[in-house]
Amino acid sequence: MEANAQSGGHRGGGGRGRGRGGFGRGGRGNSRGGSRGGRKPEMGRKEYNRQGPKRDRNDDDQASKRRKTVHNGESEPTAFSTEFSKEEIESEVRKPKHKVAVMIGYAGTGYKGLQINTKEKTIEGDMFKAFVAAGAISKANANDPKKSALIRCARTDKGVHAAGNVLSLKLIIEDPKVVENINSHLPDQIRVWGIERTTGSFNCYQMCDSRWYEYLIPTYSFIPPHPKSFLGKELLQAAEKEGVLENYNKLQEDAVSFWADAEKEFVQPILDNLDPQLAADVMEAIHAAEESNEPIGKNIKKNKAEAKEDSEIKEEVNEQAQGEPAIKTEGETGDGSVLEEPTAVEVAAEVKTDSEAMQGVQATEAPEVKDDTNQNEEVKLETDGAQEISKSILTPLEKAVKEVKAAYIKAKKAYRIHESRRERVQEALNQYVGTYNFHNYTILKSFKDASSKRHIKSFKIGAQPIIIHDTEWLSLKVHGQSFMMHQIRKMVAMAALVVRCASPMELIKETYTAAKISIPKAPSLGLLLEAPVFHNYNEKIAKDFDREKLDFEKYREKMDEFKQREIYDRIFRVENAENQFHTFFHHLDHHRSDYFLWLTASGISAGRQRGADKDVLDASDDEADVNGEEG
Repeated sequence: MEANAQSGGHRGGGGRGRGRGGFGRGGRGNSRGGSRGGRKPEMGRKEYNRQGPKRDRNDDDQASKRRKTVHNGESEPTAFSTEFSKEEIESEVRKPKHKVAVMIGYAGTGYKGLQINTKEKTIEGDMFKAFVAAGAISKANANDPKKSALIRCARTDKGVHAAGNVLSLKLIIEDPKVVENINSHLPDQIRVWGIERTTGSFNCYQMCDSRWYEYLIPTYSFIPPHPKSFLGKELLQAAEKEGVLENYNKLQEDAVSFWADAEKEFVQPILDNLDPQLAADVMEAIHAAEESNEPIGKNIKKNKAEAKEDSEIKEEVNEQAQGEPAIKTEGETGDGSVLEEPTAVEVAAEVKTDSEAMQGVQATEAPEVKDDTNQNEEVKLETDGAQEISKSILTPLEKAVKEVKAAYIKAKKAYRIHESRRERVQEALNQYVGTYNFHNYTILKSFKDASSKRHIKSFKIGAQPIIIHDTEWLSLKVHGQSFMMHQIRKMVAMAALVVRCASPMELIKETYTAAKISIPKAPSLGLLLEAPVFHNYNEKIAKDFDREKLDFEKYREKMDEFKQREIYDRIFRVENAENQFHTFFHHLDHHRSDYFLWLTASGISAGRQRGADKDVLDASDDEADVNGEEG
């Protein structure tokens, strides 16, 4: 029996179980291994490695990528490391470090997200360097965050902001002015609110009960598509075909005259100053270009922004269809959305990147709306020779077209949402409350993936719209246990599309079924992590171990001031200068494909459904961390 038990742990009936039965690692004889023989099947190395929590596996994988590489016998510096000589490290007096929760806030503009990265500029990267500079992390640990057990509560993507977030790690906190010292080494758009001592086993990600997010969106995002746009025409034709035209018109009646009024008030004055024939050519050129996706004028080719927009819409759909990790850099507008510029040719300067937008962010006064007719502005166009030409040689037709397009944007910003439409927005958000399968609201997850199910506690619109820079905004606040990558931005986009396209509210519930559809991501510009919630930790562990509660209310005054100055004002300024929401919805309206025709009265069957092999849709060991937080 003893011999059988010993051999059973290997090639015999016991397999390579890891239980304590029998002798050593083998488990009981004639069993499949494990401490209770016969319970677990034999596992290979891959299956065994997949047992642990996916986030832990991914964090380990990311940590391995963060390790310094060696070149010519020397370690290469990373974006976050601070290098010290061997003598400096050895001469440093060792001080005790403790597990703490660092309460932080930041504006994400100009950063490649929160999570630390070896090469890119990130929030955690700047914070880690500030910890070292303030003496909160020793010189010996200054080159690797893993040595300090750094964990973030909610991961945010490029351009996403946070009024409140939490990092847990080991810090040296004996200096009573440690918070002030850390902040002195940080830019104004990143702040440490406080540092709380926690239990040694504290993990801010695992012990967070829920999270509050806010999304700011201009109300003109809910205006129906232009009746001459591709989507506008398809909506009308489908309503007639399905016999629901009367109901469609009823849902759009509060905004039915918007486009006609806008053209009368904002566009017609421009046309009146033109030669009648030129005025006719301008409107014909605008609508003809939008209908055919062709450029205006024989000598103008698609500009770089347009080429990028076409490729990104395909990448967005392919990303969902093939289930490949989104490893590409997000769009230049900082939102990572499927879209960049309107389909019709815009002979305008390329949209500024986040870093460029940052140059004007510190100004106290709001920048003026970008004037596309500025004679001195240089623009880049792709001509047959791929050469740059000056705007000064634009033809009268091209110049007039630009003026009319700017007038349409100005008309949108003057829009004020009707109460009935605002109520419909709330009705759409209500469809998310509860526990549902949100596989269509993220990437790399199939309908059968249990982790696709998420619980939304509430999703509410602010009491009143606010008007900033002549643009009306709505505040949308969502409270949920956890969120998947892109989930909130896709939820916002879906709600806006259902409202503006007069789609049935039941369509949102259909997205929880096995049907696979392409839902675009709304701009990241408007997304803000309000604060994580640690109710269970505060009520049980903190009380039992005599630790301070993790509560942002004690920092509310500072947070509100920071949120207004560094986040809200930044969002409003960037949108006022770049028109990201106009770009996003305008391109959707004019994108000539069936990817988004599920918004019509014909339903999901009318839109192209993305599909891929099951093996591709299922998560793999090498995939991006789709269990990360919203971004």
